[in-house]
Amino acid sequence: MPQCLVVDDSAVMRRIARSMLEKLGFDCTEAADGAQAVEAVRQHAPDVILLDWEMPVLDGFGALTALRAEPWGRAPRIVMCTTLSDMERIVAALEAGADEYVMKPYDQEILADKLRAVGVLD
Repeated sequence: MPQCLVVDDSAVMRRIARSMLEKLGFDCTEAADGAQAVEAVRQHAPDVILLDWEMPVLDGFGALTALRAEPWGRAPRIVMCTTLSDMERIVAALEAGADEYVMKPYDQEILADKLRAVGVLD
């Protein structure tokens, strides 16, 4: 079963994303900010990370750059999530190593399409 780390400072958003992912066949863990996400991935790297941009402590972009700087044997796929549609931010995230980008609010079909695009869902 593929593993997904859901990272969002909103418990409600984590629960919604987790529900969608579990219906798609993923085993999920959660983190409430980027610092928790980096530590969780260092302990056990998932197949994919659903990473919110706007969070306290360490935001999604900071977590993305920290995760991509790690010497992984197998780097997890990272899908950035945000309510912001600023093209410069999207480009910056992709250039920093995000594999895909999804705008909130998203539904299960949109999420499934993004996960297929990064190769973690058939």
